[in-house]
Amino acid sequence: MEHLVERLAQMLLEARYAIALTGAGVSTDSGIPDFRSPSSGLWAQVNPMQVASIEGFYSDPKRFYEFWRLRFAKLSSAVPNITHRLLAELEERRVIHAVITQNIDDLHRKAGSQRVLEVHGNFTRGLCTGCRRLHRIEEVFARVERSGIPLCDACGQLLKPDVVLFGEWLPPAFEEALSEVERSDLLWVLGTSLEVYPVAGLVPRAKHQGATIIIVNRERTPFDEIADLCIHSDLAPVMAHVRSLLTKK
Repeated sequence: MEHLVERLAQMLLEARYAIALTGAGVSTDSGIPDFRSPSSGLWAQVNPMQVASIEGFYSDPKRFYEFWRLRFAKLSSAVPNITHRLLAELEERRVIHAVITQNIDDLHRKAGSQRVLEVHGNFTRGLCTGCRRLHRIEEVFARVERSGIPLCDACGQLLKPDVVLFGEWLPPAFEEALSEVERSDLLWVLGTSLEVYPVAGLVPRAKHQGATIIIVNRERTPFDEIADLCIHSDLAPVMAHVRSLLTKK
């Protein structure tokens, strides 16, 4: 694998405008389980349509919050790992120019990344489904503890985490992500199965407009065949090697 990582580092240095696309596999080293692993993924334990869809949220908000209460607490205590930190360092060095992330855990920002496009939202905020007022997520869960269902003081409507549930439209950050992809000449995909659309469609879109595609993921993805470089590995050793190579430059 060493020569593949050396090639990856060189491709990053030669790129004019490189961006990263990250998924749940980036945060597993921070203790946050992914969604799709057959044994440990969240969707191996529960039907996502019941606890992670907008329909499920409205039909049984109490059950929704019962499922997510401990998981949001785990997100709050998580700290960035080497992948988050290296991407922030590379942005500071202008090696990469933006991070598009499917993750809602806020760890890219905690690590110091400045240009982060959160296409599935951010768990640190709550949103009123009526008046659209924003709340701190701690405030939302304090209301959950008191009454089971959090309601907005201003309009009395349900509060939900400001994240994209199944059945919802993506936020404006996705349009910004499309613009970044159109501008890029290298897309570095990290820790995502590339099975969730429309975000997965960014990869063939980047390829079509001439960008180099690098995929680093433990498992194969549907777009490995169009990638210019694929590394099937856990992220931590790859990122440690990339860091050691680039610190010599």
